[in-house]
Amino acid sequence: MVLPFLRGAITKWGREGTSSRHADLMLMKKTIVLAALLWLSLLGSADAQQLTEQLVNTAPIEALPSDRPTTKDMSEPDPAVIRLQILLDRAGSSPGVIDGHYGENVHKSVAGFEAMQGLPVDGKLDAEVIRRLPKDGPAILPYVISKDDAEGLVESIPKDYARQATMKRLGYTSIAEKLAERFHMDIDLLKAMNPGSTFAVEATVLVAMPGDARTGSAKRIEVQRHSGKVLAFAKDGSLLSAYPATIGSEESPSPSGKHRVKGVARMPPYIYNPKVNFQQGKNTKVLKLPGGPNNPVGTVWIDLTEPTYGIHGTPEPSLIDKTGSHGCVRLTNWDAEELAAMVKPGVVVEFTN
Repeated sequence: MVLPFLRGAITKWGREGTSSRHADLMLMKKTIVLAALLWLSLLGSADAQQLTEQLVNTAPIEALPSDRPTTKDMSEPDPAVIRLQILLDRAGSSPGVIDGHYGENVHKSVAGFEAMQGLPVDGKLDAEVIRRLPKDGPAILPYVISKDDAEGLVESIPKDYARQATMKRLGYTSIAEKLAERFHMDIDLLKAMNPGSTFAVEATVLVAMPGDARTGSAKRIEVQRHSGKVLAFAKDGSLLSAYPATIGSEESPSPSGKHRVKGVARMPPYIYNPKVNFQQGKNTKVLKLPGGPNNPVGTVWIDLTEPTYGIHGTPEPSLIDKTGSHGCVRLTNWDAEELAAMVKPGVVVEFTN
């Protein structure tokens, strides 16, 4: 196909003499290449889908492959994956952050849902899994930003713990960050769904509807190192909820065997001790960091009977099971809060390989 805006130039070039053709050949080649690149760029912009409310709410989950792709394509969030992640979240099998990408945490979430439904557990999105997903209500809805959403924000969170220790609270740094966590979304997805929004009070934005937090009483928690999951079981052995997790690292492995929940602390301060924990920057002294969602352990700490270990939240939910922890079990803030509400002192926490 000849690009429309080149037709005139090519016709004129064809009518000219041989010497003129040779003289202009290189220039014409360069022009064609540059024009083609521009045309493809324009086509790409036109084909890029705006993540509208209708597009996500009607996205066909059935069109997704049964297993996650082996190659990672993180260029654009997929509307069908967004909808799938929201429905899995509603069902009690957390996908971690809702980001629209068919990654490992979606595979874990599908496997958790299969276990809840008594299906063979392989993490594959087959027809029976899709049929059983709860489809009550739209996945995406408009939300009007309130004055309360602008309360308690801080200007920024310094990386250095010594500077964090001087702050009163390690709060959210923007309304967008606050809303992203409330609606279990990756902040980049929230912004992609609301291009041009300044996230000001009284503005209307599109957000995910992950549903209410799971309720119940957990009698046993299983921390699976090999699969990077935390499972909460009821007294009758049924699976209450499942979460993707970061579980220790090669440098700081998590404990082994059985332990128990010692207690729960919400919005806890974080005591940094380089002799007990790890070395952060040039900090060699014990520091007490204030509580808040951007605290190193997030909004909740589930203390274990194994000293210095716990299950906790995180200031960076998009990194769950993508980077290691310092021996503890890290969940998104909202998943840690949900789990904390279902446990009491004495609940068994078993670490398995």
